[in-house]
Amino acid sequence: MDNYKRIEILGQGAYGKVYKAQDLRNGNLVALKKALSSSDEEGIPPTTLREISILKSVSECEFIVKLLDVVNTKSKNGKISIYIVFQYLDSDLKSYMISNYGKGRGMDENSAKKFCFQLLIGMYHCHKLGIIHRDLKPQNILIEKGEKLKIADFGLSRNFSIPVGKYTHEVVTLWYRAPEILLGARTYSSPVDIWSIGCIFAEMLTGNPLFCGESEIEQLLSIFKTIGTPTSQTWPEVLNFKDWHEFPIWPQINLKYSFENISEETLEFIQVFLRLNPNKRISILGAITNTYFEHFFKDYNLY
Repeated sequence: MDNYKRIEILGQGAYGKVYKAQDLRNGNLVALKKALSSSDEEGIPPTTLREISILKSVSECEFIVKLLDVVNTKSKNGKISIYIVFQYLDSDLKSYMISNYGKGRGMDENSAKKFCFQLLIGMYHCHKLGIIHRDLKPQNILIEKGEKLKIADFGLSRNFSIPVGKYTHEVVTLWYRAPEILLGARTYSSPVDIWSIGCIFAEMLTGNPLFCGESEIEQLLSIFKTIGTPTSQTWPEVLNFKDWHEFPIWPQINLKYSFENISEETLEFIQVFLRLNPNKRISILGAITNTYFEHFFKDYNLY
């Protein structure tokens, strides 16, 4: 760590601490994510190895935080510390919205649309490489100079393949978690990220999370009250999930009641992300190439 000077701690989670630091070779600010292993024998934690591997494959995309370096150090007691070095950005989407628009207030529709498109482009590059993020939320989306969005924190990401394997359901912060995960699905794929993007886009427009449960069951009830309770007709697999119960029957409600001063076009677009049945959600490429983003799409070559 001779090349980096830690300045302050930015955050701490289950997979390590993140520091603001300075690269002593050029004076640039960087972010250091520190992950610990308890001994020399255990080596690098598999979650850290996976995150480094994924970042190396996706960080060339301009809408994904850039991986700059990986450094390992060994203390006197034999513990190995792994530092992942990222570009430093001083604001995440949540704090950016509060500082620029006020707490509980959404951004203007055109700005939200621009950031949503950038988020989709970043996730398109991930999905194209067979990578699902699994923890998309405003706090894991960084903003560069108020203009460019950068997807960060790939600690819960993993590769997916067809057929989809069995994964843990302990992923994605509760408010942005797809209903199939909340219902105990062990097989899921890229639509879980699509659901999270829909929730994030809605929050950009309103300033508040769309679904706010304090537990998995409360989260499901919040979703069903707003969108309607699924049935075997609308979602044939739903009755087979291990956490499915006889939920109260709420009718499908138009999302317009959750929004004010949002265009009909934008409202309709949000709804294709928030379909309960993951097989009916829009795909990343389908969203990017939708006429809704016609103004932005012409500037990108996705193939």
